[in-house]
Amino acid sequence: MQNLIEKAFDNPELANQPDYKSAILETIDSLDQGDLRVCEKTETGWLTNQWAKKAILLYFRVMEMKTMEAGDLKFYDKIPLKNWSSKEKVRVVPHAVVRKGAYVEEGAILMPSYINIGAHVGSGTMVDTWATVGSCAQVGRNVHLSGGVGIGGVLEPVQANPVIIEDNVFVGSRCIVVEGVHVEEGAVLGAGVTITASTPILDVTGNETKTSKGRVPANSVVIPGTRIKKFPAGEYGTPCALIIGQRSAATDKKTSLTEALRDFEVSV
Repeated sequence: MQNLIEKAFDNPELANQPDYKSAILETIDSLDQGDLRVCEKTETGWLTNQWAKKAILLYFRVMEMKTMEAGDLKFYDKIPLKNWSSKEKVRVVPHAVVRKGAYVEEGAILMPSYINIGAHVGSGTMVDTWATVGSCAQVGRNVHLSGGVGIGGVLEPVQANPVIIEDNVFVGSRCIVVEGVHVEEGAVLGAGVTITASTPILDVTGNETKTSKGRVPANSVVIPGTRIKKFPAGEYGTPCALIIGQRSAATDKKTSLTEALRDFEVSV
């Protein structure tokens, strides 16, 4: 499949020929069933399967617009919605919407929310009301995406890593995590944190500030912040994310999380 996808991506006129189209559809089915992931963790770090992203882009090309029905609701689009039954063992609350080509492991809970093609959501994860999981985003196990959270999608460029939220992460209400940001295991993002690829992430737990971008270290407790920057018109506060502490290894990932947040005075 990979060879056919690569050839069709380099020569788009091939995409609708039977062998190539079959490879595209089979790849999407593999993503939909969890047999293939756009991005997966290896011994050396996270690896993006570029050809799987290429298959998604080709899928948009070969599919035709049509009317789709979900009960009394009608949609007009190219990509069908995932069909649910009890066999997936996923709780899907109306109106949770998952596009075909995304995979949700058993034991996950989907409140009214949206999960886009290529995304992967782990078991035990709660995708809360009006949270969105963008194209190809990787959300681990036992994660809580609180109400209104926006996890961005990264389809292009094909070599770019998507947003990665590792296991046991808590993402507070109205957080925005986009542009391939990587949130490592056990981190806590307080309500309203916005992290893009260019957002300064300031670790203020020591005597000196440590600045990084694009990655939240494991077990970090993060809140929204501002830092003063000089402009020709004057000095103004610009957004940043502040690491104000570490989640204790003794903190239970579920029952004691609220207490841990209170200790750091973090809004959820």
